[in-house]
Amino acid sequence: MQPLRPRPAGQPTVTVVIPARNEARNLAEVLPRLPQVHEVVVVDGNSVDGTVETVRRVMPAARIVTQTRRGKGNALACGFAEATGDIIVMFDADGSADPEEIARFVAVLTEGADVAKGSRVMPGGGSEDITVLRGLGNRALTWFTNRLFRTRYSDLCYGYNAFWRDVLPSLALPSPHPAGDVMRWGDGFEIETVLNCRVAVAGLTVREVPSVELSRIHGVSNLSAVRDGLRVLRTILTERTSARQNRAIARAVQAAPHVIPDLVPVPRPHHEPVPAGAALDEATV
Repeated sequence: MQPLRPRPAGQPTVTVVIPARNEARNLAEVLPRLPQVHEVVVVDGNSVDGTVETVRRVMPAARIVTQTRRGKGNALACGFAEATGDIIVMFDADGSADPEEIARFVAVLTEGADVAKGSRVMPGGGSEDITVLRGLGNRALTWFTNRLFRTRYSDLCYGYNAFWRDVLPSLALPSPHPAGDVMRWGDGFEIETVLNCRVAVAGLTVREVPSVELSRIHGVSNLSAVRDGLRVLRTILTERTSARQNRAIARAVQAAPHVIPDLVPVPRPHHEPVPAGAALDEATV
């Protein structure tokens, strides 16, 4: 796929997007460790623990954005919409992402990739946090995705990724608008799988980057191997069903990106409502 606009010949600018909900203690340690970049965008999920105040104190230059709906997917969409750098890096607020690896992701992109995808299982990668059950589930879901989408991912369920900002329109990721309480497809935890599936459908060049997942610094993760594994599986099946529509959107954007200013993501199927009680889990990022 050709980029929608010429990419910089020199050093690209980088925006780090950090979704955060009640991560004040972690951000106090994470933000000072970030390398110097063009821009840091912290997307606040209506935190009540002083997250916003902590960001202002620790990194006054960071841009603070309030997400418009709920869920990690919506938080990322809000951050992507505000990003002005040539490259966007998805970065977790809990301390599990190693800031020193950002340069590695950027290098892969400047060498020709459209997307740099973190991998904990390739040589040089690893995890201090993943359990045996989650690891087995990730391997099975990765294999299934590779069969359906003809990809060669080694680590599907990992959210440390980076990409050129110009590929965003072709992915038709969820728009941050309209604001409200009703979650849209891609607003929740499924966003990382949605992104990986649509990257494949759009025909983007992906290079994996060895990455070590660190332990969360403070707090407890809300991940559930069984519940979240089933959610990822449903996401894969839904994205495969809508692959033809998403491919048509990607081609239309590549041909005339100015014609489609606000792409609408594929809606959640009628037979798959957002589960009761899922809003709190998906809003916790």
